[in-house]
Amino acid sequence: MKEITLDATVENIGVITDFVDEFLDENDCSMDVKMQVDIAIDELFSNIAFYAYTDKIGKATVRVEIQDSPKAVCITFIDSGVPYNPLEKPDPDVTLSAEDRKIGGLGIFIVKRNMDAMQYNYCNGQNRLQITKYV
Repeated sequence: MKEITLDATVENIGVITDFVDEFLDENDCSMDVKMQVDIAIDELFSNIAFYAYTDKIGKATVRVEIQDSPKAVCITFIDSGVPYNPLEKPDPDVTLSAEDRKIGGLGIFIVKRNMDAMQYNYCNGQNRLQITKYV
């Protein structure tokens, strides 16, 4: 397991992505897994940066680990911002045209579709969102 804590800003998305990609490379994860994980990191970390701390900058921790049975990469996003469970938000109606669809929610929808599992909890003043991708 490895983790990194830094300011929850969009400027740090690349730092987080590089950190996780290095771990994935060390664990022989495929390019397909890396691409799907990178998309999820971009969406989830940007949501923390934009919404968790309202008008201030807070810290966020990203923890990455390999699970053995079944073999999977698990990434946990931890922040002390406003409590928010993205899994409670209803999925957008993707059968509607872009003009008829409400703005927002598509990023989380894409993450849900690309990951094999997602879990959220709020404990001790912290949001914890874990994504799992089988490798």
